[in-house]
Amino acid sequence: MNILVTGANRGLGLAFTSHYLNQGHSVWACYRSSPGGLNSLDSTRLTLLQWDVSQATRPENLSQLPDKIDLLINNAGVYGPAKAMGQSLDAIKPEDMISVFDINCVGALRIVQSVKNKIISAGGIIANISSKMGSSADNSSGGCYAYRAAKAAMVIVSKSMAMDLKPVGVQVITLHPGWVRTDMTSHTGEIDAETSVSGMCGVIERIGEYEPGAFVGWDAEVIPY
Repeated sequence: MNILVTGANRGLGLAFTSHYLNQGHSVWACYRSSPGGLNSLDSTRLTLLQWDVSQATRPENLSQLPDKIDLLINNAGVYGPAKAMGQSLDAIKPEDMISVFDINCVGALRIVQSVKNKIISAGGIIANISSKMGSSADNSSGGCYAYRAAKAAMVIVSKSMAMDLKPVGVQVITLHPGWVRTDMTSHTGEIDAETSVSGMCGVIERIGEYEPGAFVGWDAEVIPY
């Protein structure tokens, strides 16, 4: 398969890239400013692309992409201000809300708009990474306004993508990676990136078992939102 991964220089994105390279697939791995951990991967099937998802203009290096993309993993994202510092009810700022929303939700939409025809040509799959923190049903602690709102929006945008692209043979799913030990969580969490990614890749392989645009955890459980 030809696979495009955004936010691939660390954490889940790097784990996705390693996972699919190890399975013999070709991966186009995107990073915003520094390749980071991608420099440690040695494979002739790996292509690095500098692509900042917050930029409205498409990068010139898109010519490096293949004609067909079998799988797009929209993983690029940020947490925004730490809860105690900037995402409490009293402290959250409009500019922080907009910045997090732009990267975590609109960024994924930009990517899809840029490569949609390549995915359609392959009859491919789009996997959008959200979070259970975007689930209203699961919110029992409040706070984290920017991150929660952006991840909730990602679920809805992903569902619309699923409905719009179903007639042309493209499948879309939204994934919750779990509480993962990455830089974003200061390496706290219940599972490591490899476990999370292995579970999510299993869900992607079984995408036909779920409704279009379903919100599914790394453990294959459907998440109410």
